[in-house]
Amino acid sequence: MAYQKREQTQAQTQARKERVCYFCLNNISDVDYKDVRILQKFLSSFGKIVPRKRSRVCMKHQRKLSNAIKRARIMALLPFVQK
Repeated sequence: MAYQKREQTQAQTQARKERVCYFCLNNISDVDYKDVRILQKFLSSFGKIVPRKRSRVCMKHQRKLSNAIKRARIMALLPFVQK
């Protein structure tokens, strides 16, 4: 049997969102650990760092973001665990 290719519906093609990095879009070159307002956008409700698939951040900025969040936790700007 030959493999039959399914056609995608219009809803399926519209459902895909283009990945655009938040930091690249806003021309933010360095992720600052003191900017808690931005860092909190990339934390889950339990205080965990959100993965790249969910945060839609490029690999370069995801590494900088995770280091900044870890520094902010050590400096007591962010909690380690949310209540």
